[in-house]
Amino acid sequence: MSSVRNAIDVAAGVLIRADGNVLLASRPAGKPYAGYWEFPGGKVEPGESITGALARELHEELSIDVDAPCPWLVRVHDYSHALVRLHFLRVFSWRGELRAREQQQFGFFGRDRFPTGPLLPATVPVLRWMGLPPVYAISAIGALGAELFLQRLDVALERGLRLLQFREPALDAGSVATVFPRVAERVRAAGALLLVNSRHDRKLWDRADGVHLTAADAAAMSDRPKVSWVAASAHSRAEVQQAAALGVDCVVVGPVMPTPSHPGRPALGWSTFETLIADSPVPVYALGGMRWLDLRSATRLGAHGIAALSELWRSDQEFGGAGVRFDSASSLSEVASSAEAIE
Repeated sequence: MSSVRNAIDVAAGVLIRADGNVLLASRPAGKPYAGYWEFPGGKVEPGESITGALARELHEELSIDVDAPCPWLVRVHDYSHALVRLHFLRVFSWRGELRAREQQQFGFFGRDRFPTGPLLPATVPVLRWMGLPPVYAISAIGALGAELFLQRLDVALERGLRLLQFREPALDAGSVATVFPRVAERVRAAGALLLVNSRHDRKLWDRADGVHLTAADAAAMSDRPKVSWVAASAHSRAEVQQAAALGVDCVVVGPVMPTPSHPGRPALGWSTFETLIADSPVPVYALGGMRWLDLRSATRLGAHGIAALSELWRSDQEFGGAGVRFDSASSLSEVASSAEAIE
């Protein structure tokens, strides 16, 4: 008769430097998986909060004090030695000089450079999602017309936009066939990701980097589509969990604020949004009336970033101001830690 194991809560810190690189550390000798690389952290002690545990562990292990960790993901992993519930928190600023107090190795790594040693299994999917940018744009060709949209897309890509959803329910098949290659060409040239909404022909998914599933399509599927990247829409906690169980890479939840694209649909508000995404095992984007400064509110509540439609394309200068880089970890850090929140 097999015994049921209770999950051990573990706080894991995802420390993000201004250049976007993240901190990884090797597990010390004498611990399970010694020598494997992971996000630093440790077990939550009885009566201790998740943020308190992270602060204590990072001080004990690396001699630093963290500032305002932001919840991000909660993932359960079954290791041979323990069943763990990993609470990943993003940290954009800290104090003190990093020092290895347990003789471990550590370093900052980017998407194109990883440690030479093995990665702890629960770390692998999280590293993939670190590459998702803070802003997820949604196309607006039906509202703006092809030429004006392409002009504004060029500006956004120049400013660092790196994730776009092609979603044009108002266009007929012929118009989509004409404009889609022009959008794809620009996005690819910029090194950005292009997802196609599942309302569109399945053949377009394969011509892009993946698909963005409607909530209904995600609920009807039993297996993840066989494409590189998969996103999904969700409007309830159950839909978030359903999409995560399908194996998507991120979920878009909204509308958080009133939005012209969905007139008459009641807005969730930030409090309900926080409840819906609590403990999400995959990154979440906040959708609905988002402005650049809303990135702070979304990040503090556990979102990966914000998804934007009408606000992003309003003009080539308004969304965030002309100096904002949409792919910049330093901009995300600045907004998350110091900009005034929009209530």
